[in-house]
Amino acid sequence: MTGFTAKFTAKLFRYPGPGGWHFAPVPERHAPLATHAWGRTPVVAVVDGHEWKTSVWRGKDGRTLLAVPKKVRGTKGDGDRVSVQLTFAGL
Repeated sequence: MTGFTAKFTAKLFRYPGPGGWHFAPVPERHAPLATHAWGRTPVVAVVDGHEWKTSVWRGKDGRTLLAVPKKVRGTKGDGDRVSVQLTFAGL
């Protein structure tokens, strides 16, 4: 996979159930092909200026999602908008 960077704004949503993970949906035009098991693709993510290595993955509904941990999103949560940059480089 050749490297590229995608920048977009996303509206966080909280996945219902135990744990309450928050996700930023990746717009379809920026969604990479899955390169690893379980529909996963390694990325370097930057959300509101916080950078970390992680993965995006395709859900069963076809959406590509980025999990955004509490330490990254701070006080933001369900319904809040975040600035996202994803770098795909075949990590």
